[in-house]
Amino acid sequence: MFISKIMSRNPVTVDQNADISQAQELMAKHEFRQLPVVDAHNFLIGIVTDRDIRSALPSAHLEDDPGKTEWKRFSKIKIKDIMTQKPVTISPLYTLQDALILLQKKRVGAFPVVDEAGILKGIISISDLLKEFINVLGLEEPGTLLCIIVENKIGQMKKIVDAITEEHISFGSVLVARYWEEGKRAVFPYLLTQNIGPLKRKLKNLGYSLLDPMDWNVDR
Repeated sequence: MFISKIMSRNPVTVDQNADISQAQELMAKHEFRQLPVVDAHNFLIGIVTDRDIRSALPSAHLEDDPGKTEWKRFSKIKIKDIMTQKPVTISPLYTLQDALILLQKKRVGAFPVVDEAGILKGIISISDLLKEFINVLGLEEPGTLLCIIVENKIGQMKKIVDAITEEHISFGSVLVARYWEEGKRAVFPYLLTQNIGPLKRKLKNLGYSLLDPMDWNVDR
């Protein structure tokens, strides 16, 4: 699934010369935590977050300062003074998987989506990515997650799918992950049923080991 299909189009933006209070008001009004900073041609030049604004705010105890020195200074701060320049961006042609991997590496709250010329096309947040990931996996439907340990060789997935199909069980999704033992993989089928006792017995009879999904850890 391409990012262009799931990103928020026409995002709320802010000008680099806007007062910091304007960005604060926009975030409060739209319940955003990040605002892309663009020029007159919608070229992305930075991003400002609620954390950036909080860091620039004067301390609460200074409100009683007769001279209001710190508050006067705050009122003069521009977005360009606190924004992150050259933020991490993604292309509309990135996939959901690409974005999730990049999210894990960069640890940011949102990605501005830009084209090859650097023009802002949208924005996608952590919540957007998680929502789509849940949708792709079918996790909103009630079901059961299994963890099946298999040998890393051709034909294993077909045997598992056949066993599940013979029990007339529908799939929500299937993931395959690394396992700490060399030559093995962990298969995670999400099954749209709560009645998996007969299936578990069948899989064990076929020679598969079942692991509690909560006990799986790729770095074990």
